[in-house]
Amino acid sequence: MLKIFRYLKESKWSVLAIIVLLVVQAYCDLALPQYTADIVDIGIGQKGIRDGVPEKMGESVYEGLAVFMTDEERALLDSAYERDEEGNYVFCGSGEDREALNKCLGIPMLIYSALNSENNPAKDLSIGSALPGEGSGEEAAYILELREQIRQGLGESGDTLIAQRAVQFVWQEYERLGMDLGRLQRDYLLGTGGRMLAYSVVMMAAAILVGLLASKIGARLGLNLRERVFTKVVSFSHGEMEKFSTASLITRSTNDIQQVQMVVVIMLRMVVYAPIIGVGGVVKVLRTRTGMGWIIGVAVILIMGLVCVLMAVAMPKFKKMQTLVDRLNLVSREILTGVPVIRAFSREKFEEERFDKANRDLMGTQLFTNRVMNVMMPMMMLIMNGISIMIVWFGAKGIDMGNLMVGDMLAFITYTMQIVMSFLMLTMISVMLPRAGVAAGRIEEVIGTRPGVVDSPKVQDSLLADAKGTVAFENVSFRYPGAEEDALRDLTFTARPGETTAIIGSTGCGKSTLLNLIPRFYDVTSGRITLDGVDIREVSQHKLRSLLGYVPQKAVLFSGDIASNLKFGGEDISDTAMEEAARTAQASEFIEGKPDRYHSEISQGGTNVSGGQKQRLSIARAIAKSPKVFLFDDSFSALDYKTDVELRRALKEKTGDAAVIIVAQRISTILHADQIIVLDEGRIAGMGTHGELLRDCEAYREIARSQLSEAELEGGAAK
Repeated sequence: MLKIFRYLKESKWSVLAIIVLLVVQAYCDLALPQYTADIVDIGIGQKGIRDGVPEKMGESVYEGLAVFMTDEERALLDSAYERDEEGNYVFCGSGEDREALNKCLGIPMLIYSALNSENNPAKDLSIGSALPGEGSGEEAAYILELREQIRQGLGESGDTLIAQRAVQFVWQEYERLGMDLGRLQRDYLLGTGGRMLAYSVVMMAAAILVGLLASKIGARLGLNLRERVFTKVVSFSHGEMEKFSTASLITRSTNDIQQVQMVVVIMLRMVVYAPIIGVGGVVKVLRTRTGMGWIIGVAVILIMGLVCVLMAVAMPKFKKMQTLVDRLNLVSREILTGVPVIRAFSREKFEEERFDKANRDLMGTQLFTNRVMNVMMPMMMLIMNGISIMIVWFGAKGIDMGNLMVGDMLAFITYTMQIVMSFLMLTMISVMLPRAGVAAGRIEEVIGTRPGVVDSPKVQDSLLADAKGTVAFENVSFRYPGAEEDALRDLTFTARPGETTAIIGSTGCGKSTLLNLIPRFYDVTSGRITLDGVDIREVSQHKLRSLLGYVPQKAVLFSGDIASNLKFGGEDISDTAMEEAARTAQASEFIEGKPDRYHSEISQGGTNVSGGQKQRLSIARAIAKSPKVFLFDDSFSALDYKTDVELRRALKEKTGDAAVIIVAQRISTILHADQIIVLDEGRIAGMGTHGELLRDCEAYREIARSQLSEAELEGGAAK
């Protein structure tokens, strides 16, 4: 979770803008239910009259109401109303004045109506007909006592009844003054509806902007994470690549980043919005004074209980899911890359079953989590509908008793649904966060892995500004991470420019490992490797590898065309150099035979060329670079004898001033090497020319006996 929030630091201003917009959206969303209630209660029920404070009243009514008010209330009344030219009193006070008058005008209006209207429903109240005398000291006490008697006579629903009668009084006064009541109601409905429309437009605009900003942040985050992961993976040594499987790195670069990106977008739209709307809904509900706040508590308890149960059941499966995705990708990749071998050994059925097991394991976990989550929505809807029924049931009783208005009940239902929906949104994001958290952890594992091979803090590339290409091993030993024994021990030799140094030995003796130490795919455990006397760890990897021409044991081509592959060593390689390299590698013949020649397409992995052609193109790619040191890791194994001889002859002419280091299995490939190093279990068992080794090195003689005839052995030993 914290990892995901850290990713958002790069877009902090956009996130801040989203928070502001969500607050605006929530404010508008929370305002709409109250306006709906006002339309029902005031616009329809009260015919557009907001409360018991008249906007305008006649002089007789004004003076009549003042009789039943205390001195303070009369002073407030006098300050809030001004007399117009017609002798009527018009309200000109503030909102606070209106609120205060609304509390103190109700009962005076009841009394005034009872004393001046035979048909008024308040006529049956026992208020008497005696009025206090003007200037009497007991006037204020009498008024307060009279009000208390009226309030007690109205019972528990007194406040609601007083408010309703006050509104009715105002409506009758407006009618007496000849005001257009239809227009008054219409103006109120249009005004309130207009404000609702304005809030809705603002809310819609805020939601659209939030969606736009969240999408941009998510897209930018995905871009940055993919770039960081890819950059880190490219910097990995062979040790880190072996730690993370290729299938796992692909999953982390695609599926895991997509999970984080999706959750970030949803989180920006929900995690901030849900608490705002939830807390705001609770505040609004408490202000409605419906007496049904306990229903909110019941709803919250039920929802939290449901969420806790679902999380306890589903969380372990979410954590397991990413591992199963990795496993499926691994099996798929192995099967797809090994289809020829699978067919050759008739193992289709076995591999189908292996894939089916990985596929079904993932499917079973996904089905379990989906089913658990699918239970959530019906349960949430059941809770929401149950809460609605409770509100309507108890709200109807309140309306029947006169304690609640229809609009207030509608607003209460809406606010309650908003509160429940906020919890539902938080529940949805809480379901997605664990999986995204696992994905973020896997991404961070890649990004946070320190490469085993790094440049020195003080690289000295200038030392190799005019490199010659002399490679020297000085007491070099190497041990793979986690291994108990050294793979290479105490290697000391020198490969000089203009000479060919060959490495040969039995399978698993460390030939390829030795070659991989030169470009620093691994770093030596002890000793050092120098290039022109400079420790290769003292120069940057880029500088070092710019001087090397490496041809791996397994030829690798990239999608594109032949030219793009041959010029892979640098943009400065000319067409002439490219074609010369192809001729040297004996590749020009089959290239020229293609319709598009050097622009012929190469498919991914070079699957549309043969193994020998792929190997020759890999060799040509290294030659085109014109390096100071050539590294061939058993790079002639797919060539026929004739092509091998011609290639080595051309290569000798092309690499006259460069050091050539060849790892080979066939003695015929290295027969004429200037120096042959024989490896045996990671040690140098012999070093010299072909003839010297046949005379002095038993390990070399054993290899030679398995590959050469007696005549060739005798001829070589005689040299």
